[in-house]
Amino acid sequence: MKRIKKIFGISLLVLGVLISIGAALNYPKLTILTGYSAKNMCSSIFIADRSYEFTDAHDNNFSPVNLADDEVNVENKFVTTSVFGLKERKAIYREGVGSVLVNDDFDTTAPYPKPVRNRVKRNLPFPYGDLPQKDTVFAEINQTSLQKAVAFGFENIEIAKTRSVMVLYKNQIIAERYANGYTASSRFLGWSMTKSVLATLFGIQEFEKKIDLDQKAGIEEWANDDRSNITIDHLLHMNSGLEWDEDYGGLSDVNQMLFEAVDMTQTQVKKETVAGPNEIWNYSSGTTNLLSGVLRKQFKTHQEYLDFPYKVLIDRMGMHSMLLEMDMSGNYVGSSYCWATTRDWAKFGLLYLNEGNWNGDQIFDSKWTNYVRTPAPNSEGKYGGHFWLNAGGFYPDAPRDMFSVNGFQGQRVFIIPSKELVIVRFGLIGDAGFDFNTFVKEIVNAIE
Repeated sequence: MKRIKKIFGISLLVLGVLISIGAALNYPKLTILTGYSAKNMCSSIFIADRSYEFTDAHDNNFSPVNLADDEVNVENKFVTTSVFGLKERKAIYREGVGSVLVNDDFDTTAPYPKPVRNRVKRNLPFPYGDLPQKDTVFAEINQTSLQKAVAFGFENIEIAKTRSVMVLYKNQIIAERYANGYTASSRFLGWSMTKSVLATLFGIQEFEKKIDLDQKAGIEEWANDDRSNITIDHLLHMNSGLEWDEDYGGLSDVNQMLFEAVDMTQTQVKKETVAGPNEIWNYSSGTTNLLSGVLRKQFKTHQEYLDFPYKVLIDRMGMHSMLLEMDMSGNYVGSSYCWATTRDWAKFGLLYLNEGNWNGDQIFDSKWTNYVRTPAPNSEGKYGGHFWLNAGGFYPDAPRDMFSVNGFQGQRVFIIPSKELVIVRFGLIGDAGFDFNTFVKEIVNAIE
């Protein structure tokens, strides 16, 4: 009996030690978990106008984020989050610039600069104005097949988790559908779709002859080492050779940047090289935020930087629902945080379908479209200039000229020039749970 008690006691001791070790190892990760929940909850409520209950049941209802406990202060527009009272984080909403995770040193009462918006309504039909689109009949469209293809996107919705689908052909909406709880006015977070928006600003700067993509990135900290050879072109193609860990499962570079950094433009700056430029391809959200910092240096004032995306692209095209969020230092989080309606994301796709021409207004050079569609070295034909490609046949039954704007959890804007198509899909699950290959194939076949 004593021997059994001894063994039992030792077992309890070992179990206690293992639990302690597990807690010690995972405790630092709680700040990522609570940061994600607070930021997502704050943006969902105060940008997308969703309720706490809806966000908790849908957007934040996955492991381990569903362990978090969010408290919403509606009057003062902030969210505080913890897990069993541990690692409390706070996200605040500020009109015009969205939500931001803040630390204890952040002065939430201080005035802040925000972009000047020009939301003038245009008396033109969609997509160029605010009026309904003109009725157009396309005899080549098999409407029955098209509706079946769109319905495929919503099959087993609890698994597919699709929120919206839109199909545009020759600049016209030919199909549009929303899941319960969403409408044409619902804003969706693009996550990494934001990277393509940020890159487009460089295309506009190049078109305006204000920047040369082959120029050095000009990072002061790199002046005296091999990193000084890294160009804007290398960064746009994710070919800088800089160290970076884009793993969303733990205390990775990307998670520490998005949920802890005060200045997200500096996270990648501090990384060393693991290869020379164009020697390896490495997808990096840090690179995009570094580019946001490079863009900021193109302007004499911070206000000019804040106004630029809206003046030359977003409000210029009438994408008035679109909102870019910032970090604590006032930089646009170009890697991840852009919100817009499905229709406004579709307009962004149409801009590329029309090679930068927006109803006669040439926003960027038509050659820029070829630039973003050219495969980056060592990317196996899947990535270009901050756009994803199908040149390598990742989606084997989709046209090879298709390129796309991609985001976490299966946010997509597919652009197919050979078919004059733009296909938009928003949801909560990506390639691991949604068959994009069949989805795109069936839509294309409905038009052929």
